[in-house]
Amino acid sequence: MKKLTTNLMLATAALVVAAGAASAQTQALMTAQIPFEFRAGNQVMAPGTYQIDRLQSATAQPVFRLSNAHSGGSIMLLPQAPVDPRKQWAEGEPKLLFACTSGSCSLAQIWSGSESYAYKFRAPKPGQGETAVLREIPLQSGKGE
Repeated sequence: MKKLTTNLMLATAALVVAAGAASAQTQALMTAQIPFEFRAGNQVMAPGTYQIDRLQSATAQPVFRLSNAHSGGSIMLLPQAPVDPRKQWAEGEPKLLFACTSGSCSLAQIWSGSESYAYKFRAPKPGQGETAVLREIPLQSGKGE
């Protein structure tokens, strides 16, 4: 009886996870040409063409998927917090923002170009005496190469 109960609990948990994944909706596929190596989450990503999907989960917390168009490698990223977009960004022009220090860049923000906030991602803090240089990469709607 104990084994049956355990199996039923595992099956129920698997159904809940599957239902959550099925309810996730993909929004506006965008592409970006990123000419430098960068860190996203805990992975180092190669330069290239990236497709960016925003997945809306059942919890209303967005998840972003970055996929390398050539290698097929991808990473799912959960933003740290919504933040105000930079004042100089023009509406309708989506952007990726990278924080670069000592030749190493990390994805810092994604902005859709139409929302009142951008999404911030965890990035390493600059070392003592270092300053981060911010690099903007424009996003285009639709599929890349």
